[in-house]
Amino acid sequence: PPRQGMTPAYIALGSNLEQPLRQLQAAVLAIAQLPSSQLARVSSVYRSAAVGPGEQADYLNAVLQLHTALQPAELLAALQAIEQAQGRVRTIRWGARCIDLDIILYGDRQIATSALTIPHAQLQLRNFVLYPLAEIAGPNLVLPDGADIGTLIARCPRGDLVKTRQRLTPQTSVPRDIE
Repeated sequence: PPRQGMTPAYIALGSNLEQPLRQLQAAVLAIAQLPSSQLARVSSVYRSAAVGPGEQADYLNAVLQLHTALQPAELLAALQAIEQAQGRVRTIRWGARCIDLDIILYGDRQIATSALTIPHAQLQLRNFVLYPLAEIAGPNLVLPDGADIGTLIARCPRGDLVKTRQRLTPQTSVPRDIE
């Protein structure tokens, strides 16, 4: 359980450029170093087909749980700084990217601002988020709107989503990509 004053937050990670496994691992290491925060769990790595324009390489995806005292806007700013440090360039919506970090859930909060929507607006449509989220949160997770993870997964086919044997760790080593 989180320490007093900390909120469990779930963050989705995705990459399909510039050695995706290394990108995900570097993001996990950076998130583990965030102030007033403690990395709790990291899912397996999943491979999925790209969603978006043009021909794109497959994505590697994962979800992690972070216990944090950072407020949602502070967490968003910290994640965007990590993306920028790893070379993320925002050009084409849903285009290929070296790293994408999204706050999926922040405690039981529902937030809808121009900068941030929690739970993530597309959560129920994204098998590459739902399956790793269920892996680390368990089958009894209930979202702030009352939806439970089991029902969402039942409505979102696994499709071409593949759970890999690759693991991300909060240690300081960055793995070689196995493509």
